[in-house]
Amino acid sequence: GIEKLLPVLKCTLSLSEQSLYYLLQVSGERSFSIDYKHNCFLKDGKPFQYISGSIHYSRIPRYYWRDRLVKMYMTGLNAIQVYVPWNFHEAVQGVHNFTGDRDLEHFLDLANQTGLLVILRPGPYICAEWEMGGLPAWLLQKPNIILRSADTDYAQAVSNWLAVLLPKMKPWLYINGGNIISVQVENEYGSYYACDYNYMRHLRTLFRFFLGEDTVLFTTDGNTDKEMTCGTLEGLYATVDFGTDTNVTEAFSRQRRFEPRGPLVNSEFYTGWLDHWGDQHAVVDAQKVSRVLGEMLTMGANVNMYMFEGGTNFGYWNGADHDTRFRSVVTSYDYDAPLSEAGDPTEKLLAIRDVIKKYFGTSNSTKVVCLILLNTLSPLGPVKSQHPLTFEEMKQYYGYMLYRTTLPRDLSEPTPLISPLNGVHDRAYVSVNGVFRGLLERDTALVMNITGQQGDTVDILVENMGRVNFGSKINDYKGLLSNLILGKDVLTDWKIYPLDIDGAIAARWPHSDSRKYFPTPQKEPLPGPAIYMGTLQPNGLAWDTFLKLYEWTKGQVWINGVNLGRYWPARGPQQTLYIPGPLLSTSLPNNITVLELEGAPAHLRVLFMDRPQLSVPVCLRSSAILK
Repeated sequence: GIEKLLPVLKCTLSLSEQSLYYLLQVSGERSFSIDYKHNCFLKDGKPFQYISGSIHYSRIPRYYWRDRLVKMYMTGLNAIQVYVPWNFHEAVQGVHNFTGDRDLEHFLDLANQTGLLVILRPGPYICAEWEMGGLPAWLLQKPNIILRSADTDYAQAVSNWLAVLLPKMKPWLYINGGNIISVQVENEYGSYYACDYNYMRHLRTLFRFFLGEDTVLFTTDGNTDKEMTCGTLEGLYATVDFGTDTNVTEAFSRQRRFEPRGPLVNSEFYTGWLDHWGDQHAVVDAQKVSRVLGEMLTMGANVNMYMFEGGTNFGYWNGADHDTRFRSVVTSYDYDAPLSEAGDPTEKLLAIRDVIKKYFGTSNSTKVVCLILLNTLSPLGPVKSQHPLTFEEMKQYYGYMLYRTTLPRDLSEPTPLISPLNGVHDRAYVSVNGVFRGLLERDTALVMNITGQQGDTVDILVENMGRVNFGSKINDYKGLLSNLILGKDVLTDWKIYPLDIDGAIAARWPHSDSRKYFPTPQKEPLPGPAIYMGTLQPNGLAWDTFLKLYEWTKGQVWINGVNLGRYWPARGPQQTLYIPGPLLSTSLPNNITVLELEGAPAHLRVLFMDRPQLSVPVCLRSSAILK
């Protein structure tokens, strides 16, 4: 018979997640500090290196904030760096706006949900090629005011503004359960003519008063002795910024002259550059960016890429330069950044992702971004319950539900996870921090072992395999019908997500979002629940056919949004699924979506055949695998 080979399916998502636990769950005392002895940051007492990217919420519509943050996380970043433009929030003196596109706390919350730490840069001056460097124009109503100095009028205005902003930020500090790990004081002050240490001392006093003594405060300055001299101050950790044309060793040696001990930090590693009207569009070579990034990471340095996405100078918010002459910044702040002005991934992003993967292990793009999945598959969000709820109690009668909780304590040794009352109906796929650990199955597998640390996220995807239709057991409830026991602990505090996978796929997901969220396919399948997508190109025929998932394990298949049913060739006997011809398009690509629950083959291929195979071939029964 004729067999049509489907092109390699693109692995796009995993239903098991690298957890957001460290941002969403406060387990024990949280801390973020500088270890001067070992030249590193400490996060919760453990050495920590950040790889960050700059993103300006003021240059991106609120509607796209989540999208951009997710893409940054998927590239492998563990932090973002954020400017707060004073004039964006106080355009009129004394009138403060933190709503809509100015809702800074909502932006921080989205970053928190996505799994990104935050390096906050509240100014009051920010530069950023932003109108007046973020300072409000109403300051100029004082004709002799000396900006960025201890000038009385300026200092009072700054004090008033920071008395509004910083108390809003304090709950978002990592040490208070949020995601802000460090806060910059002023911005590249060493490049300003005033060199007013009294001004910097005034700011240090304000920041300490409003944010507390334990917050990591820092400065950022250009890679010259003059800039570092005027821009640094005792009690504020001195960091440096530089781009691809700088000798990395020399630049960090300069930082060392001002901070003999502590972590190496490049607070602005330039991935691109700005444009003025009349300029050629600035471009920085992607290979140079990735090479220098790798060099810094090899040294153990903490790096923030400026910019990761530039965005747009909407309205009148563009800034200008005036050295030998006045030059206005263009409307686009694309910056030749890894994410384009419109948020599209570039070749530079892919090169950066490969570097991050080399130094930080598997990048976040190879793991689930649960935010995308759960917003799509469970748009109403989770139901919180002390104990598990059944499918019926959740009014999710078929398919799958996700149960989520956290580990109540450290588990350094394999610890049994038990369903003592045979309460898993019918199969439960268990992951810890996005790593698939195994499964529990009704009547046959009631215990498995897991390890992890207190606060780690436990995700349990439960499958309804079909209700009993005959005999005395037809009252067949589904889900987790009873508590799960982990060692000596009963797992509690569940978030339960009903998953409308069929509804999402009928609406053409994930194919409709594949380029938006997943610009490149994952090369190797991960164990555990994952969604794969591909297409069968039309050939003018729409005949009945049979789908064979050779070497796939267990799961569900959809063709053009229609659920074909379950496959389980590993257990058999059925090896193919019937596809009625009218489901196929003769003129458009046919969308194929596969939910593999245990593990896909490396080849990621499926076959379309001209006849069914309803029993396991003899060659497979005898374990003779033919290629």
